[in-house]
Amino acid sequence: MNIEQLFEKKQLLEQRIEAIKQDFRQGLDADSEERAVQLENAEVLNALMNQALNQLHDVNEQIIQLKSAQ
Repeated sequence: MNIEQLFEKKQLLEQRIEAIKQDFRQGLDADSEERAVQLENAEVLNALMNQALNQLHDVNEQIIQLKSAQ
């Protein structure tokens, strides 16, 4: 990947992370059945957030390596 592609990927990951944070900010529904579904979804969102954060870390490392090689 070249540096432009890495910056594009970084931006997409940052947008994904922000969208997940927004989902968490919405809070839980008052309805107990809906709340149960939301709690199950929260586990998935946590996994997606961790994956995106790890990928973002890797992309940032690759950008640093490319910049230092120039």
